[in-house]
Amino acid sequence: MPRGVIDRIRQKVRLRQYDMSAHAVDEMADDLLGIGDVETAVLNGRVVRTDHDDPRGTRYTVVGTGADGLTQVAVVGRFASTGRFLIITVYEVIGGGG
Repeated sequence: MPRGVIDRIRQKVRLRQYDMSAHAVDEMADDLLGIGDVETAVLNGRVVRTDHDDPRGTRYTVVGTGADGLTQVAVVGRFASTGRFLIITVYEVIGGGG
């Protein structure tokens, strides 16, 4: 995975230039995750999957450690036409895989 993609995603998170879908917010709540978990996972994680088959744009799955330093969190999102990063879903990774 080119380093530039994760750097771009991290920059959007650092600058708070991201949005979360209602689905992502619901999934965060279901897995007892907070916004700090999402941001921390992106800032220390890596892109583990890239999906090019969505007509709305390439989706990236980033997996990293949440704010507690233990929980593995997956963040799935895409760059919107506005230039912001849209987080589509968030979930706790069970079993350490991505």
